[in-house]
Amino acid sequence: MKLNADFTKRVAVHVEETEWVQSPAAGVQRKMLDRIGDEIARATTIVRFAPGSAFEAHTHGGGEEYLVLDGVFQDETGDFPVGSYVRNPPTSRHTPAAEQGATILVKLHQMQPDNRAQVHVQTHATGPKSELLYRDTHEEVRMERWTPESTVGFDASGGAELFVVNGGFSEGGEAFMRWDWLRLPPGSRFEGRVGSDGATVWIKRGHLSGMV
Repeated sequence: MKLNADFTKRVAVHVEETEWVQSPAAGVQRKMLDRIGDEIARATTIVRFAPGSAFEAHTHGGGEEYLVLDGVFQDETGDFPVGSYVRNPPTSRHTPAAEQGATILVKLHQMQPDNRAQVHVQTHATGPKSELLYRDTHEEVRMERWTPESTVGFDASGGAELFVVNGGFSEGGEAFMRWDWLRLPPGSRFEGRVGSDGATVWIKRGHLSGMV
């Protein structure tokens, strides 16, 4: 399966225009943002766990990165409430579940093979304007909180992904609201206008330079 697999192109996905698709696990649905592969895939996905649902234990050969958007996500290492940013490196293994239900943004098979960094950061709705979540020579991940009706611009020469956690912004004449996703190809620059409610945006940069 290939979905939004041309990394030379700008891609926008609006969550309200995208259907939930049932996963192989009962009670677990997903909205696919990009994907190369079938059940074992390089993928970016919004995943919704119904209360009491779980996946079987599995190993992430290419690593797993996720941000908890709603509810409480769980595995053997603990509970991860809204705002948790977690990186489970390649070869890590766990049994994900959500006793009370949860929704996460998750990226699979997108880490460097030798990366062994285990990361857990608890972000907060009223945190600093720019919060560094992770950085290495390959990528940088931040949580940005933008002032209402401001103009925001930054270099995206290595490609970038922006996911709206709350609020909204416009880019290229297109509006992005809560849980919408924008991917910019390498060689880009982001220029956006923030909405009247401000915006909290998860941003990953630099990681797409090797995809084109």
